Amino acid sequence: MPQRPGARHPVFAAIVRVGLLAGVVVGVVVGDLSAAMIDAGGSSAQEPHGSQEPQEWQEPQEPHLRAGPVREARPVVVASKPFGESYLLAEIFAQLLEDRGFRVDRRLGLGSTEVAFGALRTGAVDVYPEYTGTGLLAILGESPTGTPAEVFRRVSREFRQRWGVRWLPPLGFENSYAISVRQETADSLGLRTLSDLAREGRGLVGGFSPDFLGREDGLPGLRDAYGLELRESRSLLQAVKHQALRSGSVDVIDAYTTDALLAEEGLFTLEDDLGFFPPYEAAPLVGDRLWRELPGAVAVLSELAHHLDEATMRALNHRLEVDGEALARVAADALAAAGLVGADPSPGTDALRPSSDRGARGLLAYLWAGRWETLGQTRRHLLLVGVSLLGAILLAVPLGLLLERVRWGAETVIRGVGLLQTIPSIALLAFMIPLLGIGVLPALVALFLYSLFPILRNTLSGVRDADADAVDAARSLGMTEAQILLQVRLPLAAPMIMAGIRTSAVINVGTATLAAFIGAGGLGDPIVAGLALTDSRMVLAGAIPAALLALVVDGGLALAEGGVRPQGVGEAG
Repeated sequence: MPQRPGARHPVFAAIVRVGLLAGVVVGVVVGDLSAAMIDAGGSSAQEPHGSQEPQEWQEPQEPHLRAGPVREARPVVVASKPFGESYLLAEIFAQLLEDRGFRVDRRLGLGSTEVAFGALRTGAVDVYPEYTGTGLLAILGESPTGTPAEVFRRVSREFRQRWGVRWLPPLGFENSYAISVRQETADSLGLRTLSDLAREGRGLVGGFSPDFLGREDGLPGLRDAYGLELRESRSLLQAVKHQALRSGSVDVIDAYTTDALLAEEGLFTLEDDLGFFPPYEAAPLVGDRLWRELPGAVAVLSELAHHLDEATMRALNHRLEVDGEALARVAADALAAAGLVGADPSPGTDALRPSSDRGARGLLAYLWAGRWETLGQTRRHLLLVGVSLLGAILLAVPLGLLLERVRWGAETVIRGVGLLQTIPSIALLAFMIPLLGIGVLPALVALFLYSLFPILRNTLSGVRDADADAVDAARSLGMTEAQILLQVRLPLAAPMIMAGIRTSAVINVGTATLAAFIGAGGLGDPIVAGLALTDSRMVLAGAIPAALLALVVDGGLALAEGGVRPQGVGEAG
């Protein structure tokens, strides 16, 4: 039964309709994609400051001497890790650069030390706040020994020689790891030191940040140094560890010496009696690209040296994480108190929009106040979902049709693609960084791979299990197998294929929130920031639009499904 000329084939109708839907999304946000690609690979308007790299840190020429070309230069990409103090220091870096005339692109909340440093090493970001002890143990993999000055010299030399990465002068404070328990636990078990904890640890439950669980300056190192063994160790985000400890869900947590909550009544910090933890001086960590292309920005960041002490940082962290003051406001006040800028925050610095007073506005008022920012995040989210889903459709549907023709290898291919679904989504995103850096491009590739399996499986199952009577009738009319596939099986499979596309789309909307951990933006940004800053309204400012977006996307695809369903398929009678 050949198809008459001019008739639309259902396979093309299905793909074209869904493709057009995704294409509209892509068209609306294509400007975001172009800007993201330019930012990721943009070039500087300035020349390197010298053909020979300095062997030791040297202060580049003052930024005011380069004031003319500064505003035409590419943005300085400032990043942070996903905890409150890192957000605050990165915002301080960003505001100081902006005050000196540099444009700044914020990539706050990168998922871990490995993600942040990998992005810096590959040139995807230019600077982020790091700690010398973390550099020594977690990145160089060396033993935790030496004075603060010795550790700083060691990491400075090794980072420069291996990767061209520079440690700028320390900011003036250390933020070491600390181990805390409830006061009642310390009193009842006689805990005063980490050696005491090692003696009693088998009956206790620990709650530790993901970094601490895997790093040599974390739990594995404590096991080696103290013989510490706990009954159970749970992975907890930094923002919820103190709450879990107070509620009794865990008995031991890792903390930082500048934590705003560390001095809370009812908590006790154990002494590191064997001196396991190394010095952790905070400092800007600068990539080779910034050092070569924008020496004026390096000079500006160096102005922060020795302007922040431990008491100051603890007070700033308290304002941010406990009092709920706006990130931009706290950073601006820190710079003003240091005499580096005026009293007002730089324009455009309230990127994360934490409230100035968490009790001052209800959730609806808070969401309304940030509606334009949420709209921009939604556009970026649609970009990630639309482009990756469209790519998955264009590959998975034809591949499913091909596999129906070569069934002997179909299940092997399906299982291979299905293995991608077993990789945790944040791990898959992290795997993209060494190849593609951070930002939109690696997120698109990871989401594309995550979208393939439901569409491919449903396409193959739909065409393979099409109505046997209809297939037999087509054969009796003399149709070839290729004609049967395209004109009988595929139309009958259209509803199942669309179900796979809808499943992938909804999964993609949720998974795309994790793209914030690699600097891709979208509705994950306020979620990650809210978790880091313990602001539930920020979390909801991302979670609610993401949930609504999933419903809208699924509803739109449901309408498309009705348009491609062959007449009579799925209808009663």
